[in-house]
Amino acid sequence: MTRPVLSALFALSLAAPALAASINAGDRAATAEKPFEARTIAEFDTPWAIALMPDRRMLVTEKPGGLFIVTPEGQKTAVRDLPTVAAAGQNGMLDVALSPGYERDRLIYLTYVAPDKGGSSLVLSRAKLEEGEGGARLEGLQELFRQKPGGRGQPGGIIAFDPEGQHLFLTVGDRMEPETAQAPDQARGKVFRLTLDGQPAPGNPEAAQGGIRAMTWTTGHRNPYGLAFAPDGRLWLHEMGPKGGDEFNLLKPGKNYGWPVVSNGDQYSGEPIPRHETRPDFQAPPLYWNPVIAPAGLAFYRGTLFPGWQGSALIGGLAGNCLVRVAFDAAGEPDEAERFDMEARIRDVAVDGDGAVYVIEDDQPGRLLRLAPHGK
Repeated sequence: MTRPVLSALFALSLAAPALAASINAGDRAATAEKPFEARTIAEFDTPWAIALMPDRRMLVTEKPGGLFIVTPEGQKTAVRDLPTVAAAGQNGMLDVALSPGYERDRLIYLTYVAPDKGGSSLVLSRAKLEEGEGGARLEGLQELFRQKPGGRGQPGGIIAFDPEGQHLFLTVGDRMEPETAQAPDQARGKVFRLTLDGQPAPGNPEAAQGGIRAMTWTTGHRNPYGLAFAPDGRLWLHEMGPKGGDEFNLLKPGKNYGWPVVSNGDQYSGEPIPRHETRPDFQAPPLYWNPVIAPAGLAFYRGTLFPGWQGSALIGGLAGNCLVRVAFDAAGEPDEAERFDMEARIRDVAVDGDGAVYVIEDDQPGRLLRLAPHGK
């Protein structure tokens, strides 16, 4: 190779931005000192997800198959005419989200694991929420997506809408069959980008391929239980690793995040898994946890009650019994800023319009808690 060519390559290497090394926050300690007080709003049978409504009420799902409307004062109304779920282990009723046009169309979206031949399938459905003197019910339940084939645990099932309200993003776990996360025609270990009617969205990386490929936005995920858009419009996801290696990832269309080929954790048997740095062709997480926190629920803070939290990501910890705050530096890189000991497994997180934070406990009974500064 000639000297001019070597010089040009060296110049290019200097000009290329260096990739930030992944940060391991697994050994951070939780603090018992909190800048908030936790007020119990209501109790549920193993609550799984929270969706805030325009009038400051909430929808809360229960993993055994329930859905409730809850007022800020804790009054609960059960929603009728729900789908049948396969509630066992990690499976059951999962996420709930309001349509981007909810105030006009009264539509809500649900994910759940439904009974199916040979196991159970992750399902995405949509229905109209009707309220009246007789209570509340779902009308016109429409199945938009059903996973084929089904599987066992690790369903994923988190819903997020883009800031424009034009597309629905859906996480699909590997269903405890890790190799399928790398199979392009398997509805496992993926994040899908869909239309609001559940169809493959135009402009997806492989939209012309049809089938699962046409739906796929990213691939190589294990068990994603957190998905949300940050205030700057970037889409972030967290997922549970195996024995170690929970990840917080910035999602980029068409990218592969490596599971199960690489991980920052190992198999439960103790068998090692190659680390992310061994395969730069996969996307490495900018932030991970080893030991794990078992992340569940993700919301970005917008509000005035906690001004120092503006733009932070709030993540529940199941194994960590904690609430984690992730902050971003000037370059947009994340790092764990605080970890609060909640003395309970935290399943989901939501932020109200006034900046209060709501969390639910993964327990029976599990509480819905409002977190706000003392006296607020």
